[in-house]
Amino acid sequence: MTEQQPFMEFDTDKIPEILPILPLSEAALFPKMVLPIVVMQGDSVQLVDEAMSKDRIIGLVVSKNSGQSTPHTQNDLYTVGTSALILKMAKAEENKAQLLVQGVSRFTVKDYIEGKPYFQARVTHIADKGAKDKEAEALMSNITGLFTRIVELSPGLPREIGAMSSSISEPGTLADMVASTINSTVEEKQKILETEDVKERLKAVNQLVNYQLEVLELGNKIQTQVKGDMDKQQREYYLRQKLKAIKDELGEKDEEGVEIEEYRAKIEEKNLPEEARKEAERELNRLSRMHPSSSEYTVASTYLDWLTTIPWNESTQDNLDIKKARKVLDEDHYGLKKAKKRIIEYLAVRKLNPDSKGPILCFAGPPGTGKTSLGRSIARALGRKFIRISLGGVRDEAEIRGHRRTYVGALPGRIIQGIRRAESNNPVFMLDEIDKVGSDFRGDPSSALLEVLDPEQNDTFSDHYLDVPFDLSKVMFITTANILDTIPPALRDRMEVLKLLGYTDDEKIKIAETFLIPRQRKEHGLKTEQIVFAEGAIKRVISDYTREAGLRNLEREIAAICRGAATKVVEDATESITVQSVNVGKYLGPVRFTSEVVERASTPGVAIGLAWTQVGGEILFVEATAMKGKKGLTLTGQLGDVMKESASAALSFIRTNAADMGVPEDFFENQDIHIHVPAGAIPKDGPSAGVTMLTALGSLLTSRKVREKLAMTGEITLRGQVLPVGGIKEKVLAAHRAGIETIIMPKRNKKDMEDIPEKIQKDVRFLFADNMMDVLEMALEKAS
Repeated sequence: MTEQQPFMEFDTDKIPEILPILPLSEAALFPKMVLPIVVMQGDSVQLVDEAMSKDRIIGLVVSKNSGQSTPHTQNDLYTVGTSALILKMAKAEENKAQLLVQGVSRFTVKDYIEGKPYFQARVTHIADKGAKDKEAEALMSNITGLFTRIVELSPGLPREIGAMSSSISEPGTLADMVASTINSTVEEKQKILETEDVKERLKAVNQLVNYQLEVLELGNKIQTQVKGDMDKQQREYYLRQKLKAIKDELGEKDEEGVEIEEYRAKIEEKNLPEEARKEAERELNRLSRMHPSSSEYTVASTYLDWLTTIPWNESTQDNLDIKKARKVLDEDHYGLKKAKKRIIEYLAVRKLNPDSKGPILCFAGPPGTGKTSLGRSIARALGRKFIRISLGGVRDEAEIRGHRRTYVGALPGRIIQGIRRAESNNPVFMLDEIDKVGSDFRGDPSSALLEVLDPEQNDTFSDHYLDVPFDLSKVMFITTANILDTIPPALRDRMEVLKLLGYTDDEKIKIAETFLIPRQRKEHGLKTEQIVFAEGAIKRVISDYTREAGLRNLEREIAAICRGAATKVVEDATESITVQSVNVGKYLGPVRFTSEVVERASTPGVAIGLAWTQVGGEILFVEATAMKGKKGLTLTGQLGDVMKESASAALSFIRTNAADMGVPEDFFENQDIHIHVPAGAIPKDGPSAGVTMLTALGSLLTSRKVREKLAMTGEITLRGQVLPVGGIKEKVLAAHRAGIETIIMPKRNKKDMEDIPEKIQKDVRFLFADNMMDVLEMALEKAS
């Protein structure tokens, strides 16, 4: 549609009472204005043909449904229209006519007449009401001035039309001309057309012109500011907005719009929980209003990425076949009966009650005992994904709970990151080295773990970054630790501790044959027939080259042998190498550990104790000697306060019971006592060496040697009672490795014997005592 122009005068008396009606969809024609029209419907083309053959007069009425493509009905049309004269008509095709029409006068439709394929109506012509007075002239002057300014600000309007408006003296004609020219809706123009009173029409047009001028001036102001104050970022923004407008005109979507729609589709597809969905939609609405080059846009899009990729509802199916799970656990690990039993129990409960909340297991034990690999094995047995994060040295609470979403580099904590990597909400999640979590000014991560590792709370775990609850109750959390003492009590209370306390020599041989040797053979590119380990060779490696509770050093020594074998295969083209007990030294060098039990305990005053360390059990030699002096007690060997107190208690007990032990009562008057625990560079502490110290003193003062290959553990009191101690299994395993054949322990530790492997119970003789006199009787040889 082009702008409408005043045209030629026409005698309204020549207009017939019955007019053919042509509906208009997207324009309105005013009297004395010219409008080009394209007619394409068959009945409308017939209407034009018949009008051209008669008087060229037609009626134009606006449709209420703008842009309607279906045939109009009488109810679709307004009742006020404009009679028009067809000035020109051209037909390029049979069913298409192009018209140029001039408005003549307003009319009101009285009724429609049937009989033609197009609309015909009986009409009544409307004359303008109201005389031209001062108010009308003022309104006309205001409209003319405003319209002239609109023409100046509108590049699409010719300058002549502004001057033309000044030459119009009729108020109704001026109102109609300005209303038809300015940018307003069809509905607004129809309202002007229906206004008979000229003053009211001028007022209505005044409102439209004022609004249009405000819009243009505001747009012009924005344009001026953009041009006068445009740095690089503003220029890019301006160009992007222009590009967006161009793409909209072409019907293409810009990348930003595509990204918004992709996020919206992801949110719908993901079926997020209610709170997460609301937060995602709120953030998406913010994102749609941002410019892609702003930093906030990156923050919001990253947040939406996390929300729509976390597995809120995706789970893996648990394998609840108990036999298959047991087989998997046995394939991956030898021994570890208690841990395997607990996992099978967990599976059995899950089978009976799928909604049961999983336990928080803590595998505690020396390094190299298979804690981490057991977690992988559990995941394989359950058919779940496995995620491991190491907590060793973690000091920032944000590592667990995430960062606040206030800067570009913010991320969720390791828990949520691990869940996303697993792509399921029920993985086996291993928190490795939980006993080595630290704390500093950035917070206490172990306190943040209290919620994670509590089955009653973690179904609403809140990460600072996500800021919406996430259900962790389906996750099976497993933690590992070497020692439990450094774990805060509140955190330790939330976990079920399973102790993996080390392996016997027989278990190590089995593990080496089944797991370690095949793995190292494969890693060094050796075939099964190229290197063969005799059982005696494995035994020698265990006894002479390693002295540990776990298996890491054993695997290192096996790797060293495999490297030596690989060198021979490559250099000497050797086809097969058999590693025997006698030739282990060729690969590993001199023996590192020898049994000193018999040699070092062969004189009175030396006793062997058993100690617990973070890496397993150890044997401890306690030496005592006497010399001339005056009641001096010297303690050496880096002893802690508790161990020093045990030595003082042992000496006090002997002095109190000297007569019963056959020791002169004044032995301490003219002598100094020196107690030494070798390996002086290693700090030692704890009460369990009390029995050993008292036995060493008793042996020294009675000149009776401690029985051969005998070790002991236990705490003593001044009254000579033997109190129970911890770490029995680790101590017994260490004694067995060192070749000890008899062990004395407190009577109240007899219950711990169920943890001792049957093989060791057959190899080692266990004696139980509840007072020191019994210990001395059992430990010391008969007086000669």
